[in-house]
Amino acid sequence: MAGEIEARLAELGVELPEAAAPAANYVPYVASGGHVFVAGQITLLNGELKYRGKVGRDLSVEDGYRAARLCGLNIVAQVKAACGGDLDRVRRVVRLGGFVNAAGDFHDHPKVVNGASDLMVEVFGDRGRHARAAVGCSALPLNVAVEVDAIVEIA
Repeated sequence: MAGEIEARLAELGVELPEAAAPAANYVPYVASGGHVFVAGQITLLNGELKYRGKVGRDLSVEDGYRAARLCGLNIVAQVKAACGGDLDRVRRVVRLGGFVNAAGDFHDHPKVVNGASDLMVEVFGDRGRHARAAVGCSALPLNVAVEVDAIVEIA
């Protein structure tokens, strides 16, 4: 029987991607002391890179928003793996850190990272409301548009 969060995902028509394996010498998440610390998730969809380039030059704010949402989906997939498949164990999304591969004159980083933030609230309701950072940077790995990391409290 599907849990509350799985039912919400189905209601939203959201299918989680596969939880990606790490690309270097790190782990995708660490569960410690009732929290899951999720490593930065990029715009990878089941092994295929999406949304590459600089937001504000190569990509629009709307593209960046969709890229951040994809990063958020990858975060949820990692949390699901950390929780043994049971997303109902999530007590609170504590914090997101959003990094935007941005053109030098781009200033709408928060509008981009809203893609991940909005997803957390859609999926987890009030438990998805979180603190966050939304910053621009000159480059990201593999020229992806966005990377997002997370801290999530679990039961």
